[in-house]
Amino acid sequence: MSSEGAARVGGAHARTLVVGVTGGIGCGKSSVADAFARLGAPVIDTDAIAHELSAPGAAGQAAVAEAFGPEAVAADGSLDRAWLRARAFADPAFRARLEGLLHPLIGAETLRRMAAWTAPYGLCVVPLLFESGRLLGHVDRVLVVDCPEDAQVARVTARSGLAPEEVRAIMAAQASRAERLARADDVIDNGGPPRALAPQVAELDKRYRALAAAGTKS
Repeated sequence: MSSEGAARVGGAHARTLVVGVTGGIGCGKSSVADAFARLGAPVIDTDAIAHELSAPGAAGQAAVAEAFGPEAVAADGSLDRAWLRARAFADPAFRARLEGLLHPLIGAETLRRMAAWTAPYGLCVVPLLFESGRLLGHVDRVLVVDCPEDAQVARVTARSGLAPEEVRAIMAAQASRAERLARADDVIDNGGPPRALAPQVAELDKRYRALAAAGTKS
């Protein structure tokens, strides 16, 4: 990472290359991040941060509950993510308001954690990296995890119980596969068997370490 990039994340180690990981729902971003983590790369998952902020008493929970009332809160006191997701995909204005409450909190916490990195490179997993744009200026390279759209639908329906049309509605609200690939610096093909990930991750691990050592982004 350049000194300019280090300053962007509030003082991250000058040798830390920041890789933004994105991809459509069901593409396997978490599996890829886990593979990099096994090679020693620090990982920040913005979805995990969103869950933390949704817990009872957390800043995100309080802000959303105040804005949308008791319907937005589940029986355990956390945010009712299923209710919020359904409303957000049905109503763009609702989604914009919700994102306006949560995204600044998620972004601030992401940058706080990123600033503590001392590794040669680190990964920041941001499903909506292109769509929101909030963290795009804080990454040095974009890694897109890609797979065919039919595979996305099959994976998400199998793990979540959502109907195929619900999954496709979520996909329609995200950047298109073509747009993600066009804007990627690096791509991992996750359309095949799980064993196909490790060689691709190992190759990129070498590349990112070399870029970090050279103090360059490309």
